Amino acid sequence: MGDQTLRGIFWRRFSRNSLAVAGGVIVLLLFIVAVLAPVVSPYDPNAIDRHHVLMPPDIHHPLGTDDLGRDVLSRMIWGARISLAVGFVAVGIATAIGMMLGALSGYYGSWTDRVIMRFIDIMLSIPTFFLILAVIAFIGSSIWNIMVVIGLTHWMGVARLVRAEFLSLKEREFVLAARAIGASDLRIIFRHVMINSMAPVLVSAVLGIAGAVLVESSLSFLGIGVQPPTPSWGNILTLGKDNIEIAWWLSVFPGLAILITVLGYNLLGEGIRDSIDPRLWDRERG
Repeated sequence: MGDQTLRGIFWRRFSRNSLAVAGGVIVLLLFIVAVLAPVVSPYDPNAIDRHHVLMPPDIHHPLGTDDLGRDVLSRMIWGARISLAVGFVAVGIATAIGMMLGALSGYYGSWTDRVIMRFIDIMLSIPTFFLILAVIAFIGSSIWNIMVVIGLTHWMGVARLVRAEFLSLKEREFVLAARAIGASDLRIIFRHVMINSMAPVLVSAVLGIAGAVLVESSLSFLGIGVQPPTPSWGNILTLGKDNIEIAWWLSVFPGLAILITVLGYNLLGEGIRDSIDPRLWDRERG
């Protein structure tokens, strides 16, 4: 089939979507900056300089300094590590839970499906952000607690996606053939059906990272997320709120970072979704 393979069609469709490519570039740049933070950061993010408190952007501090004289650019770079780590770990936890429960619900059906779906309905009826606030208030606000709590409260969408895919795929010929040769349920679920249901899960995971970054930033802004002196875009925004009249840069730059990050992941997720749409694939190959 040459370049008419499914992978070739995906990359061709994705590369033609300029917004998706832009989102991919943003995500890649953020990832590079986060990984290389010790190298690209011009200053120690926690270094206090009492002689340069609340200095506006200049050649020495391109994004200015905060109320302790710390370089905002350096704190933004290290804050990218925190935000992206929370996004990836939280979404990883949510995806793992959602895939397992969705697979069990969709494959076995009957009372298993009813119990899991009613549990999902109960979870969806609870305001997620307030649930996170309550749990963090009880167990503390360490970075690992935040990752786990966000993951444990954002798996419902993935579960419903996987359930729908399993309901569609479990009666296909390749599954019936696997049953006919005596394959176990676990083998059918993980080796046959799960692999073929990964496309919407991938899209959901990419979009979920943007949501997790927003939640972490909101928690840090409220003072119950990542705690100072650990840099986070949310707690930098809190300093901006406290000094909004004299230090605009403490609000503008972290706000733009959150905006661009969420926009990048959303554009990338939308682009992947459009590129793996089977209706468009058939049109492309036909």
